[in-house]
Amino acid sequence: MRPLISGPTNSTQIEFNKLCELGGGVRGGPVRTKVCELLRSSGQDLNQYAYDETAKHMAEYAHANPWFVCFAIGLSWGHLAKFEIEFTGSVVSLLTSWNDEDLRFARKFGLERGPEPIEQSLRGAHILFSRVTLPSELPDTLERLSRAQDRWLTPILNPSERPPYIGSWNATAMFMVALFAQRALAQTLIKPPPILPPGGPTFRGLQLLHQAGILPRAPAGSELDDADFEPGALYENNDLLAQVRKGRSDWSLIDVHSGLYILGTRRKSA
Repeated sequence: MRPLISGPTNSTQIEFNKLCELGGGVRGGPVRTKVCELLRSSGQDLNQYAYDETAKHMAEYAHANPWFVCFAIGLSWGHLAKFEIEFTGSVVSLLTSWNDEDLRFARKFGLERGPEPIEQSLRGAHILFSRVTLPSELPDTLERLSRAQDRWLTPILNPSERPPYIGSWNATAMFMVALFAQRALAQTLIKPPPILPPGGPTFRGLQLLHQAGILPRAPAGSELDDADFEPGALYENNDLLAQVRKGRSDWSLIDVHSGLYILGTRRKSA
């Protein structure tokens, strides 16, 4: 099979292209076990950084609402804002008590899309946090975390109630960060729920696995993670994450998700 990634931007993508050329798998594609080992190794390496950084941010704002910290980190990981502890602090302060000063400061952390996605995401979050009551502490079981996510998603999945700029990423990333704040719990996630963000580079990673013959179907929905989305796509694509994990017991869906993120990213820094 020809290499599937044009202009690879990281070592995982380079190795994936080599596996495609070697073939030996379904329809002449790469061998599934070798691709899964590549994704497991890459995902777990990235997650070590994510666990450590999440712990730093949670410790810095230990007395704040932990969901505010998780939402802030999620914005940064979605490449809507620079991943800096001062940004997290401004979001925590703003969501605790909405004010123009913190909003202006948060807007300074914009990336290539500028400050507007930050402001609109935070306005959407402010609306949601006023409507949805979440536990005062991060749930420490997958079942309780899933129940909290269901509450958060209820207004989001209704198009007439969904705040602006709450796409598939902002709808789910906060709960992924809540898992990174609890390493032992994250490592027990072997099937949904809770559901993880399915758009962006992870969506593209799933597409590549389908093209390579490793997944039986393409992901549903769109790569764009800040646009309107079909609720079913969240669940369908999380089911694909679980399918990727099958055959190995030494990784979690968090590892699968991060491995696919690295496979699908268009950023050279990943």
